[in-house]
Amino acid sequence: MVMTDLLKAEEIKKGLDAFVGTTFEPKKFFEMVGMKAMSAENVKKVFQVLDVDGSGFIEEEELKFVLKGFSKDGRDLTDAETKAFLQAADKDGDGKIGIDEFEALVHE
Repeated sequence: MVMTDLLKAEEIKKGLDAFVGTTFEPKKFFEMVGMKAMSAENVKKVFQVLDVDGSGFIEEEELKFVLKGFSKDGRDLTDAETKAFLQAADKDGDGKIGIDEFEALVHE
């Protein structure tokens, strides 16, 4: 499955373009690409696309490249953006984002 099976390519591009040269804000990005309006089931499908190693978690190393999961043109997150994203989503403090934590962040 690829991201454009779940989200519209033009909305992904608009979301990515909004954060060129400015600090990435995950909740705002998720809303811009249409994820906030998605069912929990479909948000979890997005998570599975982003979980590159199939571990059931998005670890800090994967999180840095999360925008590339939406489009090959997506930029890498800075270390500060990666840590802020992780802090916003990692509710149990285990250093990685589980599928339920991801869905909760999207629908927060």
